Amino acid sequence: MTHTAFRTDTAFRYNPFDPDVMADPLPYYRVLRDEHPVYYIDELDTYALSRFDDIWTVLGTTDGTFVASEGTLPSAAVLEHRNDGPVPGPPLHPMVFHANYDSPVYENVRRCTSSQFRPRSAAKLADRIRTLANERLDELLPRGRFDLTQDFGGIVAATMTCEFLGLPEELAPEVLAAVNGGTLAQPGEGVEIANARPGYLSYLTPIIEARRAAGADGSEPIADALINFRLDDGSALGDVEAATQMLAVFIGATETVPKVTATGLWQLSRHPDQLAAVRADLDANVPVAREEIIRYTAPAQWFARTVRHPYEIHGVTMQPGQRVITLLGSAARDEREYPDPDSFHWNRPIERLLSFGHGQHFCMGVHVARLEIAIMITEFLKRVDEYRIDAEAASRPPSSFQWGWNNIPVEV
Repeated sequence: MTHTAFRTDTAFRYNPFDPDVMADPLPYYRVLRDEHPVYYIDELDTYALSRFDDIWTVLGTTDGTFVASEGTLPSAAVLEHRNDGPVPGPPLHPMVFHANYDSPVYENVRRCTSSQFRPRSAAKLADRIRTLANERLDELLPRGRFDLTQDFGGIVAATMTCEFLGLPEELAPEVLAAVNGGTLAQPGEGVEIANARPGYLSYLTPIIEARRAAGADGSEPIADALINFRLDDGSALGDVEAATQMLAVFIGATETVPKVTATGLWQLSRHPDQLAAVRADLDANVPVAREEIIRYTAPAQWFARTVRHPYEIHGVTMQPGQRVITLLGSAARDEREYPDPDSFHWNRPIERLLSFGHGQHFCMGVHVARLEIAIMITEFLKRVDEYRIDAEAASRPPSSFQWGWNNIPVEV
């Protein structure tokens, strides 16, 4: 997991869609934090923020200064279009992904999809997650070699996604493959949830159609809540509109947890003394280690906002219509927040994390994600005394957004 250094004889340039950045953004982040905390990307009319405190402040600003009307993960094509002033919100119909709207539309629709992810609801899922993890290990351990990201964490997380949304759990491998493929952006592409790939909606729209036909009585919480939801003007969501609002769960509940879980087990194996310390009391220590694992390995690199009102930071004034990208991946390695940030310390004191976002768009699945990561790591370590990661065969494809290890082969 070494990282390349810059040639000092070339001018520094940063663009999240540059192939070299997508292959390894960490050296760029260090230069940005130290020398360009508010870096202007001229070709995108976008400012990049790289320091933890600055990102925490901007994401925590909820007075309408920053909006997501162009999406939270816009493509280069969207960003290359220069705005000449504030960007209005999208029309209510046809409704795009709800994160693109201002309050109260955003919060009202989000509430339809979030009930199962609140702390009390999430805690009830522990037994189901534990069962799924052990069922996977029952199948995988006799093989002697398997992929930690895909075969273990991926199938467990995707099965939970299917159960949240009302999909048959046997579709979990398909859902996992669809989501993995959708976030492997090529240079210049983004992950535009607001204009989702048709492949995603081919899973979700039939759920809405079936639940509407069945009466949407609340037995499938997410789909039924979206069907019964009414906007302030009294209008309902059509089938595709309702299905589009399920994308946060479809993608978010499937994508991140497997990479964090697998990379966490890899990091522990690279530090035998730390692994031994965690093993000394798994139930007490894994939840502690989980927070450092999230900080060190979380794959989401950035989220975007569009400026609606002038905003000054470090002597730079961002103007309405310009954009700001908050580099979460850089914040996780900011030495101003975390001493010795490029080293892994399982019991590092962590007061704040930005890996799940912050403020209005804070990840609604954070409680379930933390639960899944801790349970899968705990159950794996309970059942596996020794394991070896095949680092040469591990794969971390370039991505402007989800820069994480898609494949981590393990031998047990």
